[in-house]
Amino acid sequence: MKDHQLRALLRVAECGSIRAAARAMNLSQSALTKALHELEEDVGAELLTRSYKGIEFTPAGAALLTHARLALSILDKGAEEVRLLSGSARSRVVLAVTPMVGARVLPRVLREYERLRPDAEVQLTEGLLTQILPDLVEGRLDFAIAVANPDNLPYEVAFEPIGSVEITLAGRTGHPLGTRTTWAELAKAKWIMNLSQGSLGSALEEWMEQQHLPRPARLIRCASSMLMLELMQRTDYIGLGPAALFRDELVGHGIQCIEVEPLPPPMPLGLLRLRGIPLSSSAKPMATLLARYMAD
Repeated sequence: MKDHQLRALLRVAECGSIRAAARAMNLSQSALTKALHELEEDVGAELLTRSYKGIEFTPAGAALLTHARLALSILDKGAEEVRLLSGSARSRVVLAVTPMVGARVLPRVLREYERLRPDAEVQLTEGLLTQILPDLVEGRLDFAIAVANPDNLPYEVAFEPIGSVEITLAGRTGHPLGTRTTWAELAKAKWIMNLSQGSLGSALEEWMEQQHLPRPARLIRCASSMLMLELMQRTDYIGLGPAALFRDELVGHGIQCIEVEPLPPPMPLGLLRLRGIPLSSSAKPMATLLARYMAD
């Protein structure tokens, strides 16, 4: 397999057609098609099929595409690191953090990082596991700081523990259920939670099943932390999250914790990165700062 063949495969995936991919790469369609045929011969499998719907990836093509993204990302980062050391490139770090990390330490970390790397480009995204994991595995992220169960992570992702996160229930200030202390008293509550794989909501459901507690009957599924907080502040929906986030004076404004017992055990917080791949000279100081401040 050659670099230009893998880049042709990725470009077809991004553009959705041979013609558009060839145009994006400034190649003729025949040259791009030849590169794809050579790649199929190298791996001994058909990677693409063409139909009236356009280009579709075979199972073999989809599998190779994931590895190709990672391989090319690692090569590109290596080249970028060399250019950075020679002074011909600008520092860049791409990371994901949870809203709690963003509220607690990110402003301080960014100020200190700017002093260390004044010309660095920083790209941030929210640390939801459903997006973090594919972005890490396919090389789109340098690292993430997130809540996760290390036992449930794919082998390719390494987890470096930073601490633990206390989980609690919360609702708007003055919520009619705000003074309740037992799960039975929340039986008719309206809930809003993220139930995607690896989320706090999914961990709560698993824990409630273990505790033989009834699953929330009235529930809105929500994958956006901002929308969840907005609805918790403005309606009678209750939600689940890090106690430190709800107690933050800005993020948690208009929110009160609901002190029910028992509560799920604290969740591990850690740094997630690709196993066996060192962080770049741009990413490493950012990761060190985040881990240090979160551990305080």
